[in-house]
Amino acid sequence: MGEGHDGMTPATPPSFTPAGSRRRSSQTPRREEPAAPPSFTPHAGAAGQASGNGGDAVARPAAATPQSFAPTVPRQPRRSGNAAPHAASSSSSQARPSAAHAIPQSIPPQSIRPQSVMPQAVGRTAGTTRPTGRPTSGMNGMNRTNHHTTNAGGTAAATATAARTMGAGRRRHHPLRIVLGALILLVVLLALGVFGGWNWVTGNLTRSDWLTDAKDKSGATSWLLVGSDKRDGTEGVAGADDGTVTGFRTDTLLVLTKPKSGASSLISIPRDSLVEIDGQYLKINAVAQIYGNKALVGEVEQITGQKIDHVAEIQFGGLKNVVDAIGGVELCYDQDVDDGYSGLKWTKGCHMADGTTALAFSRMRYSDAQGDFGRAARQRQVIGAVMKKALSASTLTNPGKIGKLASASLAAVGADEDTSPYTLLTMALAFRDATGSNGVNGSLYWSDPDYYVDGVGSSVLLDNDKNTALFEKLSTGTQPAGEVGTLAES
Repeated sequence: MGEGHDGMTPATPPSFTPAGSRRRSSQTPRREEPAAPPSFTPHAGAAGQASGNGGDAVARPAAATPQSFAPTVPRQPRRSGNAAPHAASSSSSQARPSAAHAIPQSIPPQSIRPQSVMPQAVGRTAGTTRPTGRPTSGMNGMNRTNHHTTNAGGTAAATATAARTMGAGRRRHHPLRIVLGALILLVVLLALGVFGGWNWVTGNLTRSDWLTDAKDKSGATSWLLVGSDKRDGTEGVAGADDGTVTGFRTDTLLVLTKPKSGASSLISIPRDSLVEIDGQYLKINAVAQIYGNKALVGEVEQITGQKIDHVAEIQFGGLKNVVDAIGGVELCYDQDVDDGYSGLKWTKGCHMADGTTALAFSRMRYSDAQGDFGRAARQRQVIGAVMKKALSASTLTNPGKIGKLASASLAAVGADEDTSPYTLLTMALAFRDATGSNGVNGSLYWSDPDYYVDGVGSSVLLDNDKNTALFEKLSTGTQPAGEVGTLAES
């Protein structure tokens, strides 16, 4: 046949036209194209190149196909009578098309969609439509190729769907989310419990007017702890140490100071300290009964030079129930005691004391060589032991013990008009710190422990200058830890 097409040659489908079917010039053979990436399905076979000497046409070897995309080898189709190859000129040879599964010369990148990847037309002319005859390459092989590609795409899609399903299942049952949910629920329940406990304490706390209008100059927080004995004539075990005196006396006065930084302190004020109000001398333990609560706080502020921010009043009778609620406390004293006034019977050393014994231990003074000063030291020991035990892990992790302690404490403790549950908590923590090894504790400085005044009797004459200097250091946190006061320095 001649150079031109006479229309008798069967048309090749546009999707399978060999990329290299056009003639190649007699030049250096073109390098093989790299293998197609696994993401793309081969479109059509590559044509061979003609030799440059006009000899027999030699088919160009097909580029390697990735193993996962290699189609099944097609069977050779039967040729029809009119399926002869196109004629070439006398000086050149016609190149035969290669197998249908060869790699095309170039493959434009496509979006990776396994179920919709189809061969693209290579070298299709504008006028080409449908094929009018059997293609020169085998269709069975191409069908197998398409079938293989479809199966691979379907498998990949199924795997992706399964992975998404499994991932969704893991997200729905993720252990971390379960743990976080449980923690959130626990926090909510704890908050409700704390809120309920807060309201319960607020509703059951007895308050009285104690505070003055004095200005706070130091920035520290100070509490006045008033231990009172409502004298009712009781005596002996758990009774008052003097059954002949009735009425209200503040036999214990402790000043607790917590500075912004530095050591907390707990300082005793002797019950017989001499004070003057409106030109009249009296002992400080009688001020509240005669002049009222605010007058007592005012005298303490004058002695210390510091503003009293809060007041807590403890009934001695209630101390017994507080100690019993926490299962007793350990107390130490280095003397044998058999005191008929307080009812204390003690063998020197350290012992676990119940509520009755702890109460007698804090009241006893007649059998103590240091008298009221020795009693003040033992009172600080009892309060420190109670706070330490109340804030211990064995108490805080026992709901039943916490409930008993709260009930006993609220029955025994009264407070000023501005005290809240948070104030009581910070006070307890400050007590624990002050009575520990890093705290400051002791008694006020005095110049005469047996100063006699007509109408008053034997009293303690305080050293005002030393006491104001001491509390200046305590309020600023500059006082070193340890014991202070006249007895500590003698």
